[in-house]
Amino acid sequence: MTSLLSHSYRDGSAPEKSVAPEIRPALEPQLVRVASVPASSVYVRHISPIDGDVAQPGGSAAASRDGGVRVTRLPDPDDPVRSAQQRWWPPTMFEAEWVRAHADDFDVFHLHFGFDARTPEQLRDLVEELRRLGKPLVYTAHDLRNPHHQSPVEHNAQLDVLVPAADAIVTLTDGAAYEIKRRWARRAIVLPHPHVVDFETMRRVQRARLDGRHDRDDAEFRIGLHLKSLRANMNPVPVVGALLDTIEALPNAVLQIDGHRDLLEPTGLRYDEGLADLLHEAADACRIDLRIHDSFDDGHLWGYLASLDLSVLPYRFGTHSGWLEACRDLGTPVLAPTCGYYRDQAPVMLYLHDDDGLDADSLGCAVARAYYDRPSFSITVDERRRQREAVSDAHAALYRDLLR
Repeated sequence: MTSLLSHSYRDGSAPEKSVAPEIRPALEPQLVRVASVPASSVYVRHISPIDGDVAQPGGSAAASRDGGVRVTRLPDPDDPVRSAQQRWWPPTMFEAEWVRAHADDFDVFHLHFGFDARTPEQLRDLVEELRRLGKPLVYTAHDLRNPHHQSPVEHNAQLDVLVPAADAIVTLTDGAAYEIKRRWARRAIVLPHPHVVDFETMRRVQRARLDGRHDRDDAEFRIGLHLKSLRANMNPVPVVGALLDTIEALPNAVLQIDGHRDLLEPTGLRYDEGLADLLHEAADACRIDLRIHDSFDDGHLWGYLASLDLSVLPYRFGTHSGWLEACRDLGTPVLAPTCGYYRDQAPVMLYLHDDDGLDADSLGCAVARAYYDRPSFSITVDERRRQREAVSDAHAALYRDLLR
């Protein structure tokens, strides 16, 4: 009997041995615990993977070799001593005492925003405590000029602590990255702002827009100007005047102006009598559709933005905008000022507006162009999904590299 082990081919060569495929044990992803401040903001939630919490820096092939990175983010501290409204703001994680007490709970400290009420000295204490504990600090520069402050002095002093001290800096646009390099000689990683609106709502609203398209000659063209509670960077009066002059020549154009009760009602804490009188006078003359209400929840905000044909940002200074991203998700064109880096952030229409004032003609021309051209700057759900995966992978890779 001939053994199979000694079997030869006719030419005398031995057959190749059958090799069973190597079965590698599944690798556990590297765990990175991040103290994100604040953790509950929509931006922070949407820089995480869509499904689960394991990111794949370098793609699925790399993840099959190293297991990927599991990023977990600590929830915002729920201090029972503070009221429900106070628990989120200002973030407790900014306190050096919190960092010291929870040093064993996180690996990376990632600061986004919310440090308005912290002095440069308090931020310096935070930075020094993180260094003492060997915890990397990541700072995402959303705002290079604080939209809530009339003067840039205070915010500049805060940035002069955070930007030089950060182990890594992230920002949203090339323009902001260039400013960071110019002001502090630091290189920032540019990662785009992820979606703001949830995918299901995006899909539903975008489908409704496609189904509801009608002839432009008969269609109402609704321009939205939302004053909210009037941030310091808003310059509403000249913008309202220019918009009123513009829509008189645009048949079926409607200017809808929204504002919060605390701004436009006499009992409000931020009541602006002059602005309120101007708007009520225009509304009484049927020149605007004035709507006064409390702050929208997400559902009402998405419905409001989806109802507009154009959203006007009345800012005289700023950096980036989550409002712009929500409009993009819902297919609502945005008319943005030339200040800041809104034009770098996403496709928008532009008008001249900055600290030096408003160019009313540029605003009127831009509105008229939007009226006649009906531009579409929408981004698809699939594009947003791919973008989110790329952004979450990039953050995971950054955290992993800082811990090596």
